[in-house]
Amino acid sequence: MSELTLLLLRIGFLVLLWFFVFAVVYALRADLFGVRVRKLPEPAAAPSAPAPARGATAPVAPVSAPAPARAGKGTKATTETASRIVITSGPKAGLELALGNEPLTIGRSSESGLVIRDDYTSSHHARLMLWGDQWMLQDLDSTNGTWFDGARVAAPVPITIGTPIKVGATTFELRQ
Repeated sequence: MSELTLLLLRIGFLVLLWFFVFAVVYALRADLFGVRVRKLPEPAAAPSAPAPARGATAPVAPVSAPAPARAGKGTKATTETASRIVITSGPKAGLELALGNEPLTIGRSSESGLVIRDDYTSSHHARLMLWGDQWMLQDLDSTNGTWFDGARVAAPVPITIGTPIKVGATTFELRQ
């Protein structure tokens, strides 16, 4: 082989080696600091409410108490709002956590609102957020996925009270 061929092979090998190093560093950074997640659009405001000025933050309306459930066979009131999250199985089974109006991040990271330390949970795994008067579940591009009522969550889904949510080896549900 000529010296030019050997030089090109060496340079190609070095480029491939550096590509591998950067891929490993990117994977470590994503695991340690998480990945960026797009936010859901704000729920539509009433037509009579003026739009906030650019750069200003809109005032947050207080959430009213949930309306009483209507009596009816097989019907569930749609105005029920969950006030707590209960872990039903997993290492922290029986733990109850009060829900406020702020989003709740679930994951292995100590920055999460609900910390679940197992090998199947990502550092920033999922997010529960109040959107209007409905709790929504969003998967944060986790490796093993977030499961709601036995189905994998691909896009934000509305949560019903008492339906199981599985993150890693932990199962929990929202309750009043």
